[in-house]
Amino acid sequence: MISDKLTVIDESVDANTVESVHTACHERAQVARQSFGSTMNVYVHLAMDKDAVQWRKKRESGDLVGINDPTPYGYGRAQAMGCHVVFSNSARENKLEKLFRLGLRVLLGADVVHAWRNRAAIGEADIVWTHTESQYLAVAMVGVLLRKRIPMIGQTVWLMDSWDSLTSPKKMLIRWLVSRIDVLTFHSPENYARAKILFPGVNARLVKFGIPAEKKRAPVERPASAVVNILALGNDRHRDWKTLIEAVNGVPNFRLKILSGSVPRRIAKHGGNVEVTRARSNDELHRAFEEATVVCVPLKDNLHASGLTVIQEAILAGVPVVATNIGGLSTYFSADEIRYVPIGDATALRAAFDEIAREPARARARAARAQALMADPDDLGAQAYIRDHVTLSREILGR
Repeated sequence: MISDKLTVIDESVDANTVESVHTACHERAQVARQSFGSTMNVYVHLAMDKDAVQWRKKRESGDLVGINDPTPYGYGRAQAMGCHVVFSNSARENKLEKLFRLGLRVLLGADVVHAWRNRAAIGEADIVWTHTESQYLAVAMVGVLLRKRIPMIGQTVWLMDSWDSLTSPKKMLIRWLVSRIDVLTFHSPENYARAKILFPGVNARLVKFGIPAEKKRAPVERPASAVVNILALGNDRHRDWKTLIEAVNGVPNFRLKILSGSVPRRIAKHGGNVEVTRARSNDELHRAFEEATVVCVPLKDNLHASGLTVIQEAILAGVPVVATNIGGLSTYFSADEIRYVPIGDATALRAAFDEIAREPARARARAARAQALMADPDDLGAQAYIRDHVTLSREILGR
């Protein structure tokens, strides 16, 4: 998450660098089109509230806070890689239709009605890309109804974490539908490893997730200060707000700002130096990053690299990061780039904050190394993320 204001600052300060990045991306896209050969028709099936039209409107109005591509999750970048990309459409529905759709979604664990409404586009595509298991399970069901096997990349996020809580009938249904999917992709090696146990015959791949990384703000050395401004953000179900608030509670020189709508009030009220609010615009978010001494991503046990988006946003904003070492995050950034702490350890978290405040030069150096990993948009970021989808799709289709 970085604001439009920050983007303008970056362009004015380092316009030549930004221009060279765009030129390099264009040149790589030209090479990609030549090497990939014929145009591939890609249909991207997303959740009802994430279609391309709504995404663009929210982005243009400023309601889509953060570093966001002009197309949902950057999938439109595949156009420059020899693909014709079509996104799912969200149909208008009355209250009764919505109730029926959501009820079926709860029952089946997938939005089948939304996928069925897009069945024509699904059937015409060479391959289907999905962003979460809810979408690929729904598309697989549509394939069953159409009596057609649909070439598909099924990106899995939360399924491995929630598997043990599912009923036996739902597990049986999911196993059957997964058998109809060409490749399951995962952002974390921990998710990947669990999937290989649960679905031993599946074609599973690790595909690193990335956000647009072309623009960034160089890390600056924050002067040693008595006050430590800690910023935490995100709404993921695996945020460990309890441990974070415990770490700062009672420490007079710690100031914690949480930008989230998922913090239980019973937890937040115990921290007198804690502010819980939301970033309503990119400008608000940019100011929060500028004021932060450190960005903290506290996490509960998870398998899907929870917090990765926020970590990448903070790195691009040039802010040092403290994160819980869980979920496969170290696959993306090592302890040389991020200050990791053990899970559920408020004492270690407090010590990490003190260290960053006490040794600002060391914190800046760590932030600079983290940002260097995202310097090449074809290495870690949205460009590489989409490129991997295109390459994998060509492999599936034998092109």
